[in-house]
Amino acid sequence: MTTVQASSNGASRASVSMETAYLSQFGLRRIYPLPRTIHASSLLFMSTAHADLTARARLRDAAIECFAARGFAESLRAIAARAGVSAGLVRHHFGSKEQLRAECDATVLNRYRSLKTESMDTAPAQLFAQLPSSREAGILLLYILRSVRDGSAAGRDFIEQMIAEALVLTRNAVKRGLVIPSLDEEARVRFLTYQSIGSLMVQFSIHPDAALDDFQGVMEQFYADIMLPTLELYSDGLFTNREYLEQYLIYREAHPLPHPPAGFAGETASP
Repeated sequence: MTTVQASSNGASRASVSMETAYLSQFGLRRIYPLPRTIHASSLLFMSTAHADLTARARLRDAAIECFAARGFAESLRAIAARAGVSAGLVRHHFGSKEQLRAECDATVLNRYRSLKTESMDTAPAQLFAQLPSSREAGILLLYILRSVRDGSAAGRDFIEQMIAEALVLTRNAVKRGLVIPSLDEEARVRFLTYQSIGSLMVQFSIHPDAALDDFQGVMEQFYADIMLPTLELYSDGLFTNREYLEQYLIYREAHPLPHPPAGFAGETASP
């Protein structure tokens, strides 16, 4: 039988350390020592570990979809059923619903960043040819909306992180010449984020019977309702001249605004 023998104690310790670091990325840990001599038949161990990580990812993605469609009150049992696994596996992989939510938040932010980056790197003709089939974007859209409506500290933190991500993307777009610079880039990004999320909240509030678990349908309706006015406003502007802006800047110079309170919007600043 073919074997792989550790060349030294140092190499063995390094191997264990690398394995521990790898598993820690996914919130896992080793609960027993691996033998120093690993048989070729132990590929079964590697296959089982890979399946374990796949189950974790499947649970996380099922949770993202459940939270997007039905809100953060969705039970762990419902999430497990959507993933096609037992409810006990949710606690095995994540420990608690709070930890599961935190990983979902991080995953959604990462996918949001990737989607935005890819959209800026894609030619407009190609981008719009892909719009009707964007199920993934529908999931992200509804998850973000749920985070705002949630009202919890986790929801507010998520929105602040989303604004921070948008600020990085916008500054990059300005450098590349895709977007005109702003007198206050952070304020513009925050306003656009509030505006887009606020319009979504109104849209879904007046359509309470919308099938939110139809992620592709949600995205298609979203594009149909907002794409033309949004692109027209962003491309051509609204006013025919800069008079209102210039007069406001004069006013601001004579009447400086007080410093905004620290913390999230709606919270009272500490003295």
